[in-house]
Order: sequence, then C-alpha cells, then structure tokens
Amino acid sequence: MNTTVSPLAFSLDGSIAALFVVLGLGVMVSRQMLGSLRFFMWQSVALTASALVLADALQAINLLWVALITFSTKVIAVPLVLRWAAGEEIYGRREVDQALSISASVLVAAILALVGWFAVAPVLPILHGTPFALLNLPTGLIMVLWGAFTVALRRESVAQLMGLLIMENGAFFGSIAIVHNLTVIAEIAAAVDVPIVALVIGLLIRSIRRVTGTTRVGGMDTLHER
Repeated sequence: MNTTVSPLAFSLDGSIAALFVVLGLGVMVSRQMLGSLRFFMWQSVALTASALVLADALQAINLLWVALITFSTKVIAVPLVLRWAAGEEIYGRREVDQALSISASVLVAAILALVGWFAVAPVLPILHGTPFALLNLPTGLIMVLWGAFTVALRRESVAQLMGLLIMENGAFFGSIAIVHNLTVIAEIAAAVDVPIVALVIGLLIRSIRRVTGTTRVGGMDTLHER
C-alpha cells in the first residue's frame, strides 16, 4: 500500500472535510425537515468524495467499495425509504421544533467542535504514520458530537433521525482514514444497517403519527398503555 501521498490529495481531503462540517451544521440548524434531509444527502456525497480521494491516494481498493456503498445507501436508499415510510413528515413543509434558537445552537456546536479537537489530540501522535488521520479523525469525532447534540436538540422524531445519521457519517469519515482495509463483506454489513434503521424508525414514526396525530417527541409522555 502506498503511504506517501501527494499534497494535492491532502488539500482535496481538507476541502472535503471543511464542506463535511458545514453540511453537518446545516443538518443541525435547518428549519425544514426536508432541508435537513438534503443537507444529510450532500454530506453523504462529501463522505463519498473523501473515500474516493483516500482510495486513490492510498491505493486502497476497498475504499472504492465504501464510496459506492455510501452513495447507494445514504444518498439514494435512505431518502427513498423515508419517503415511503415517513411520507409527509419528511417531504411536507414541516417546521423543525427544537429546544434552542439557531444562534444558541451554533454557539454550542462551536464549543463541541473545540471539545472534539482537544479530546482527540492525545491520540493523534500515535497515528502520525497514518495518512489523513490527523484531519479525518477530529472531523469525524466533531460530527459524532454534533449528531448527538442534534438528537438532544430536536423535538421531532424525524429530525432526531437526521442526528443519528450524521453521527454514523462522522464515524465513517474518521474510520476510513484509519482502517481502510476491511473486507467488502464487513463494509456492506456496516453500511446496510443505515437504510434498515431509517426504515424501522420511519415505520415507527408513521405508527406514532397515526395514533397521536403528531411526531413531536415531547408529546410522547402523554401516551398510556391501555
């Protein structure tokens, strides 16, 4: 495997990482559910592009499979599954109900980004011989933290699902720079769970809306077992 990478590859991956973070922020602060989904789709495109750059720079064929699987599952399959399962909860003009204002959310996101960088700093010297890890690992951890914050911030179940999905994107973004020689079977198993989770949660959302007339998580405490 080639461990000497060109400055161009680092520059491309750095640009993709910056775009990846911006799109993750878009998922977190978007006012519309459809807008949040679109930000997630474009972030998945950025993840695909990063896998392609690393595949070429590291001569890692398995990352080509990662790119193909990521694009197929997250850019194509997840929106289709959610359209079928959740219907108008995703594709209708729905305002996202959240606990904090957008300005406060951005401030918390900035703090979490600093926490992510400082948390991963002790590990980076160990990975000095692993190309791209110095950039991808902190970026991925930041997205995991932002995804968890999105789940806590949003009061709509569909919007919370977007938080879980960008957490998974962040985990993939960091891991492809560290472990890029997994077998194709392992990569397929790791990626196929995303549309399955989207399907299960989408069906649950449909059932909850049929019973309660809403998908606001805050209203779930009014349900009682008959």
